This record gives sequence, C-alpha cells and structure tokens, in this order.
Amino acid sequence: MSVRPSLRPSTLALCIGLSLSAQAWAQSTEDMPLDFSLCPVRDAIAPFDDVPATGINIGNRAAQPTDIEGDTLSGTDVAPEFEGNVALRRGDQFLGADRLQYDSDTQRYIAEGNIRYQDASMRLTAEHAEGNQALDEHKIQDLKYQLVSRRGNGESSEIDMHGQQAVLHDSTYSTCDPNDRHWELRADRIDVDSEEGFATAHHAILRVGRVPVLYVPWFMFPIDDRRRTGLLFPSLSNSDRNGLDYKQPIYINLAPNYDMTLYPRIMTDRGSMLGAEFRYLHETGMATISGAYMPNDKLREDEPGFGSRGYFAVNGYRNLSRNWQTRANIMHISDPRYFEDFNNSIQGIAVYNAHSDVGIYGRGRNWTAGLMADTYQLADYTLSESSLPFDRVPRAYATYQWRDTIFDIGVEASAVRFQKDAAFVSQPARPGVPRQFGSGGGSRLDVKPYISLPLEGASWFFKPTLAWRYTAYQVDRDYAAATRVARSPTRSVPIGSIDTGLYFDRATTIDGRPYLHTLEPRLFYLNAPYRNQDDLPVFDTGALTFSWGQLFRDNRYSGADRQADANQLTLALTTRLLREADGKERLSASIGQIRYFDDSRVVLPRERPIEQGRSAWVADVGWAPSDRWNLGASYQWNPKEREKDLLSVRGRYMLPDDGIVNLAYRFRRDVSEQADFSFLYPINPTWSVVGRHYYSIADSKPLEQILGVQWDSCCIAVRLVGRRYVHNREGDLSRGILLEIELKGLGSAGQDTRKTLRRAILGYNRGDLYLVPPETAVGQPPDDPDPTP
Repeated sequence: MSVRPSLRPSTLALCIGLSLSAQAWAQSTEDMPLDFSLCPVRDAIAPFDDVPATGINIGNRAAQPTDIEGDTLSGTDVAPEFEGNVALRRGDQFLGADRLQYDSDTQRYIAEGNIRYQDASMRLTAEHAEGNQALDEHKIQDLKYQLVSRRGNGESSEIDMHGQQAVLHDSTYSTCDPNDRHWELRADRIDVDSEEGFATAHHAILRVGRVPVLYVPWFMFPIDDRRRTGLLFPSLSNSDRNGLDYKQPIYINLAPNYDMTLYPRIMTDRGSMLGAEFRYLHETGMATISGAYMPNDKLREDEPGFGSRGYFAVNGYRNLSRNWQTRANIMHISDPRYFEDFNNSIQGIAVYNAHSDVGIYGRGRNWTAGLMADTYQLADYTLSESSLPFDRVPRAYATYQWRDTIFDIGVEASAVRFQKDAAFVSQPARPGVPRQFGSGGGSRLDVKPYISLPLEGASWFFKPTLAWRYTAYQVDRDYAAATRVARSPTRSVPIGSIDTGLYFDRATTIDGRPYLHTLEPRLFYLNAPYRNQDDLPVFDTGALTFSWGQLFRDNRYSGADRQADANQLTLALTTRLLREADGKERLSASIGQIRYFDDSRVVLPRERPIEQGRSAWVADVGWAPSDRWNLGASYQWNPKEREKDLLSVRGRYMLPDDGIVNLAYRFRRDVSEQADFSFLYPINPTWSVVGRHYYSIADSKPLEQILGVQWDSCCIAVRLVGRRYVHNREGDLSRGILLEIELKGLGSAGQDTRKTLRRAILGYNRGDLYLVPPETAVGQPPDDPDPTP
C-alpha cells in the first residue's frame, strides 16, 4: 500500500495533516522502489567496525551477558574504568567510547568521548552516554543518529532508551543527506517503538528547504516496512468531469496475512462513493476482493437506467496440490458505462465487456487439463447484448503428449456448453417496436489427435505432421432454427503439414568487429481437404489477423467452429546479424508469403473465400545500429489489390541517465492510422522533461497528450504533468494537471504521476522496454477504475 496525498501546493499542508495521524505501509508489487541514487553517501553515519550483525535474535536483552574491553583498565574489580578504544557488547548492542566507568554490582555505566552506539534499529554518535545494563536503560546526549533498517537520519539533544523503546528530545528527522536538507521534520519529542516498527512525533514542524509548510501536534511515521492500521495519504484532484475529487484511503491491518483498505471519496460534481479492497495471503494461494458503491451519480442522473453505480471483483488462486490449482477472476459492473465513466485513460473506451471466469487447472509432465466456466457482461453502451461472446458454462479441456518415442504423439480435446441470453433474433424490428432476442446456444466436442516426426541436424530441420480433427455439436432447437444451422452436425477432417528449413551462417567483420551472419530459408506446406461447414454454428470462432505467425499455422481461425481447407505453401526467409562478442542481435529481417494452390472455400458468415493465388507479402525488420538505437518496421503488401494492408514503423533511442525517446507509426487499411511520440529527456541529473503525443491520423485528433517536468533530488522529487486524453466513446477530450510532491521515506503528496507516465512512455522505467503500450492492445482491462478492479 503506498502513501500519496494532494494536487496543488496550497493543499499540501491540509492533505499531509489529515493523513499523518497514522499510516499503513503494506508494499505494493507495482510500486517503483524509492530512488536514492542522487545521494552522495548512502548513510548519514557510516557503519561501525567490529559490531554485532543486525537482525539477530535479540530475545531478553537485559538477561544477556555484557562484555567490555579497552586498551587500558584501572579502578577496582567492582568499579573498573576502561580507556582507549572501549567496546561494550551485549546481544545486538554495541557501545564504543574513549572512556567508560562501569559498576559491576548495579551494572550502571558512564561513557565519555566519541560515543558510538548501534543496535538492530539505529546507529548513532554522541559525546556522553550513561545507563543501566540490568534494566536495559540508556541516556545519550547531543547525538546524531541513523536508522538501520530504513533510510532516515537526524539529530537530537537527548535520547532515552529502554529496551525496544526510545524517546528523542528536540529532534530532527529526514531521509536527506545531513549536508543537503531538502526536507526535514523537527519535533519537540519523537517516541520510537522498534518492537512495533513506528515512531510518534509530538509538536512537529515539516520544513521543505528552510520554509515551514506544516505544523501537526501529533503524528506517526514508519521506521521499518511493517504495516499499521491508519490513514493513507489522500488524493486530491480537479477535473471537468468530477469537479474537486478527494479520496481518503483508510488502511486496516487485520492480521499478518490479510488486510483491508477503505476508499471514501467525494466528487463535488458527481457525489460520494465508497470503495474497499480486501487482501488475503495463504501459503498455498492468495485472493483480492474489491468493490465500490456510489448511491447516486450526478453525471448520469438525467439519463434513464442509471441508479446506484459500482463494481465488484474477486481475483485469486489456490494451489490444491503439486499439479492442480484453482483460479477465479470475477468482475461485475453496475452498468455498461462504468468503465468509461470511472477510468482516467483511453483504455476505458477500448473494453466492451467485463469477463469473469472460475476454474480448476492441472499441469503435469506430459499433460494439461482444466474445468472452468466463464461469462461476459456488456461494458459498452453503444452495443447490445447480442454482441457479447457466448458464455462457456462449463468448458473442459485436456491435452496429452507422448514423449518417449522418436515420434511426437499427442491429442488435444475440449468440450464446451455455450449459452447466451441474446443468442439470436426472435422477432425482427418493426416501426416503434425494437427487435427481440432469444436465449440459446449449444454444446461442442472437439478432438484433435496428431503425430509428427521431428528430424533435425546442425543446419536443418524437417517436421512432417499428420492430424485428424473431429468436431460434433448438439445445438438448441430455437437457436438452430433461427440461425439455420443443423441441430447435430459433425465434422471430420485430416490435416497434414510439413515444416522444414535450413540454417546457413558465415563469419563476417563490420567496422573491425566480428559478426555472425545467418541465412534461414523456411518452407511450410499445409493440406486440409474441403469440408462443407456452413451448417455448423459459430460460437467462439473468428478470423485471425494476418501476420507473420499466420504463415505457419494449420488454421486461420481462432476457434474450433471452422477448420480452414488448404492446399498452400509458405515460403519465408530470415537473415540475422549477431555480434559475436555478446550474441546481441544487431539486425533481423524476415519476409514471407503464402502460395494458395486452390481456393480456400471454408468461410465464416459474411466472409469471402480466399482465391487461388498469393497472399500479401509479410515483411519485418529490426535494426540496432548501436546499443542506444533500436529501429524496426513491419509491412504487408497485397499484390491483388496492389496496396499495403499494414505498415508499422517504430524507433527507440536510449539517452544517458535513463532518458528515452520513442517514435511509432501504425497503419492498418480500413481500420486505423496512428502516430505516437513519447520521451523522457534528462536536462541534468535532477531535472527532466516528459511528454507524449498520441494522435489518430484517421480521425484528425489527439488521443492523448502529455507534457511535464520532473525534479528529482536525493530525498525529494516533484513531478508536474499536464494531460489531455479521450475519455469517452464520443471522442471528447478531458484536461487535467497532475502534481506530485514526494518526500522520500515519508510519503508523497498528489496524484500517482509515475503510474500515468509508466503507462504512456514505453521505457519510463527501463525494466518495461519489452512491453507494448496498453493502447495498442485492444481488449486489455481498463487502466484505473477507481479503485482499480
């Protein structure tokens, strides 16, 4: 759980004041770690030599023996005095000094000069210390301290310690370097509880630079990563749609393995809303239950059919054994406009259904199996229920492969019951009367055994495969009559293929550097006889988008309702340039085409057959001229229509200091044409500029525009981002300004700007360079319904 408050500088004090009364510190796996890389040193006080290891089992420290050593020893046996490199050790405690007086009867001590103290929670230096080892009580004056398990340091006029408890008087606290205090907390008293993992400050003033920005009489803050019930930092923003939007998360630490967070929220232009998230962790699984409820939304109060709004979601898994696992992903929304109205990115308008599934899944050395049910709910008000996929209630599948012979022998099988409320038109539309839909579906059994003989050598491979596909249906009477399909159709078709290729390579030199140059021709022949499938229903099958991978598939459809007939040959060629020093691929270029020897007559309704001849040329190239540059392009040319079907150009340049520039152009005939430019440009180690311009050329309008500036220092970061984005299916643009002020180690004030920037700028966090921006993956879940399902 992260801590984040306000949007504007004027509201910073209010938001921190509301949230600092208590905090929770459950870490989210999606949060980026705090970046202290700009700090000149990691610790305000360097680790001491010859001290006990931190993190050891403390136990009853007062009952453990005390060892004292020094260069010289004087005094008596009862009251010895040590001088020169004095070291007192007990359990996890270490006390170093120039001089130390010790009373063996009372176990009291007085230490003077160059005091150095360390235990499991803190490390400090001072000039005077005294205490009682028997009672584990210590008083240290004029000290500087450094937390051990969490970055943080400061000064104090005096610290009183008793076991795991400590009280600091006239103290300061910061995660900044002591010589460069960008922010600092000053308090009359700070109570530190190492056993519970938190500190309580009394009469505290928060300073940013030298300017006091907040006074609070009492608040708590963490000294380690343990969780605690309380308020998280709130979120405050303003937008055209919501008005002033204030959300105050409340964290409830119920037990070590489960917790809850409440999300009360007030939107001045829309009303109030309550969200909640419950998380459960078990040694064999985990689960998250979340939801939100809004009794009345002013945004839709004038539209019929909108009452209370909200969502409910369950996500989790449980390992039943080494081979079996149950999984559940359940989502329910109150209305088809929920994702659009509660989403802060253009992804909210890309999703047209809410998908739920529950099942049990198994996997072994040679087999996989599963039994599940999945349903769909409409999430696009421009569509009707008839556009939803069929529910699969239930669906069972199994695969098995024999691996102990020279042949690859296997079988794939599935059995599904399909059902949909609006499966067919029962009554056509008439003037003043909308068309009526009927409920229906059917059952399908699909079995596909296969055998192949994979042969290969150092420079070649040859893999013939023979499969047989049998599919049988039992279709509901009304659905069969309305869609004009048979009630009990079957299909039986053999499928044969040969996949073969060669691998040539040669050593070459470019600019004095050795490379390996490859040439990889490949042939793929596919033959499947024609079977008339017009009387088969279409439950879950669609035509796959033509691409490089489609050149080597045995079916151009995604489901089992159609098995394409084929008599075709794919010719493809790939060449690569590999740097021998590290194996990095500098160049990869591929081109391929399918030659259809016969017409492919199996089609979906309203789909044209593929005529004898040639498919579109598919070409793809990737080039890395240097370790910073990466360029690529994909191209499809249709020889029959003599025009391009697809063109995609992409480029990426990695600047020093984690900067990056992305440029992409995407065109698909009769579908879309878009340009995307994004960047993170570091001006110097602390200042950087971020931006994105995502534009639909076909619609002549921007889809998202971002421009912002970031300032990052050792212990404080500020991000100011301006943003425009399409927020509904009408194409309306929403505007907003996001401001986040992060006091590293204490919390952040404002919106989570980093989440927005990570989504919009590929490579904003360098570890995500392999990802595809969400807007290019239609059908992905929405980015941020609040709170996120």
